[in-house]
Amino acid sequence: MDRDGIAVTAYRWMTLLLALGFLLYQLLRADYASFGGPFRFLTIWALCFSCASALAMLCVSLDATERRWHGLATVTALLNVMVVFLYWRLFRIDPGLVNGGAGLPPMLDHYLHAVGPGLQIADALFLGQVFRRVLRAVPALLLVIGAYVAWSEGVVRGANDMPAGRVTSGLPYPFLNDMTGAERLVYYLVNTGLALAALAGLTALGWAIRRAFPRG
Repeated sequence: MDRDGIAVTAYRWMTLLLALGFLLYQLLRADYASFGGPFRFLTIWALCFSCASALAMLCVSLDATERRWHGLATVTALLNVMVVFLYWRLFRIDPGLVNGGAGLPPMLDHYLHAVGPGLQIADALFLGQVFRRVLRAVPALLLVIGAYVAWSEGVVRGANDMPAGRVTSGLPYPFLNDMTGAERLVYYLVNTGLALAALAGLTALGWAIRRAFPRG
């Protein structure tokens, strides 16, 4: 039984196939000379979460699961918010801060940092309406952020010599290598705070959407 209707199911099929297609493309074209390959980057972590969330939401539409998967969809949407915000903020200052001067093909760039995140966030807000129990999402969000920081600082930095900066080397994003350990800690904490603020904002927006468009 198609619980959510043909249009919603088609949307979720499209979201899943796009996410899987771009992830496969990234994995096949990635440079594995540096330890961690494409998994050095938060964008790819978010894309993996997007694949998992899109699959879960499709299974919900098809009544193939009894779980609602609100937690996974919430964390995925927030990771995508972080990717969009952090990428375009730095890109507007200097593209070399995030890509070291090696730009992405436009279609890939716009999918990874605009279209793909937009599809996930729209599903979470309007279709799944997942922003309900905000406090339950906080530990999972902090765990994912902490895991990425630990991976970058504790594994990737020590295993790679490039990119090299004024202070250190090996961190996946060039600008991080120009920051001291204390400066990076502050940067991580500030952005974690912004992620929590985004969670609060999306929860409020989700509440307003549920009031305006109640589901039967």
